[in-house]
Amino acid sequence: MDIKFGDIQETALIPLAIKASETARPNARIRDYKAKEIIDTLGVDVSKYDPFLSHEGVVARTIMFREQLKELIKKYPDAVYINLGCGFDDKFSQVDNGTLQWFDVDLADQIAVRRKVYEDRDRCIMMEGDALNGEWTKKIPKSDMYIIVMEGVLEYFSKEQVKTCLNMLCDCFEHGWLLAELHSPFLEKNSKHHDAVKNTNATFGWGTKSGREYLQLEPRMEFVSEHSYNEEMKKYTIRGKLFAIIGKNINNRLAVFKW
Repeated sequence: MDIKFGDIQETALIPLAIKASETARPNARIRDYKAKEIIDTLGVDVSKYDPFLSHEGVVARTIMFREQLKELIKKYPDAVYINLGCGFDDKFSQVDNGTLQWFDVDLADQIAVRRKVYEDRDRCIMMEGDALNGEWTKKIPKSDMYIIVMEGVLEYFSKEQVKTCLNMLCDCFEHGWLLAELHSPFLEKNSKHHDAVKNTNATFGWGTKSGREYLQLEPRMEFVSEHSYNEEMKKYTIRGKLFAIIGKNINNRLAVFKW
């Protein structure tokens, strides 16, 4: 399988490799058989994308995003769900309730690669789209509510790009929720020390101490909640518990906004 894409898109291999290796474990906390199939088919060594802390972080965020989505699906079963910057992620399979309307959206080069390993499904459609340009949103069905997932995306954006993205979402969708992965100012300055991202050519963008900083960029949004991945990571290993103490304000977070 020939997979080629840009520096930021290369980071999509990190969660893919981690989900595959976790799925192969006897007591897997998350199972993503498609990820394992893709990695096995690639036949390349992706161990550099799967160090301990990144592994635990991806497992934690997968669980946390899944549970948050399930809550919103119960509340808004008829909403349109959009995984913006989807990479190789298959959240649809994790949360599908049998009626969900879902779109996996990413840049053209990433969608081209994704189509090599995924096919469109009845209620889960792949679409080319840019998080900084709302042109693609014209193809999204009209709805009273939109739920946008941005996992592993915004941390590579500059502050100005984050503002552009938030403004676009509020301009194009009258009412919505945003589930976003955020990172800290520490990581913004230390991409080259991140245990997995250092093995790519990508660098982190604007980091925040709190998701409330997003409201300065888009006042139409309301801050709902924010939870560090430490909350999940510390449940499983001693190293996870230690990192929750030592890296209390360093780890990434799941932040929830609505408008």
